[in-house]
Amino acid sequence: MKEKVRLAGPVDLADKLEKSRAMDRPIRVLAKAVRETIGPGRLRDWLHGVPTGKPLHPPLATVTLGCWVSVAVLDLVNADPKASKALLAAGVAGAVPTAAAGLTDWSSLHREQQRVGFVHMVTNLTALGLFSGSLLLRMAGRQGGGKALAMLGLGAAAVGGYLGGHMAYRQAAGANHAEQVAHLVPLGWHDLCPIKDLPEGRPVTRRLGYIQLFVLRHGGGVSVLADRCSHLAGPLHQGRLVIENGEPCVVCPWHGSTFRIADGSVKHGPATAPAPTFETRVRRDGTIQVRPLT
Repeated sequence: MKEKVRLAGPVDLADKLEKSRAMDRPIRVLAKAVRETIGPGRLRDWLHGVPTGKPLHPPLATVTLGCWVSVAVLDLVNADPKASKALLAAGVAGAVPTAAAGLTDWSSLHREQQRVGFVHMVTNLTALGLFSGSLLLRMAGRQGGGKALAMLGLGAAAVGGYLGGHMAYRQAAGANHAEQVAHLVPLGWHDLCPIKDLPEGRPVTRRLGYIQLFVLRHGGGVSVLADRCSHLAGPLHQGRLVIENGEPCVVCPWHGSTFRIADGSVKHGPATAPAPTFETRVRRDGTIQVRPLT
């Protein structure tokens, strides 16, 4: 006999919404505290990975996890305890900047990513506690207990790594959300719009095929970038225009990523990838033409 499918009613949906909001409260509080503690500036940019053009957290996490996996291998083959302690200490020390970079990135993600990231953080803190305990036990001469805690720590770190992979590959946290622009625009020049239709000194958006462009008329020229922020695809044309070290920039309205209008390079994170830039020219009839810079 077939069972009837029960659809969620307004009361069920309201109850689920209330529970979701309750779960999100600690996330909002922690994210705000992180943003206020690590304010805009050079430290935050370094923790995001702006100077290198790549997120800093993944490579740091790889080094830390690599140390801990190596400890487990050495324990299995009964290698020199000094080597295990050295790797444990290196992993524990490396976990500090790894966590700082991860927290900084996490504080500027959207809510669905932050929910997974919160559990990712808890499991990794558990792993850090277990590996730290393992190191202390080994230093006290209790090798058996130290090995047991290390194996438990590796299990927690594996769960944390799985969740980190889910954020990166399923939820696209840390991915470049503007990379596909170069593949959607054919090479060569393309008509965009008449220059007389553009306001002076105020960014607007114009469509070119499948993509949205950030278009700014200033002086006698026109600057064109991909409109979607490379961090989480925020609309750059809705952002503020600012001057950074004498250079015109646009600030993403969602999370504050700042890009040079001249070449799309990142001045401030959380974005680390540049905004795709387009070369422009004006035809004799006043039509703006653009082509992607490759």
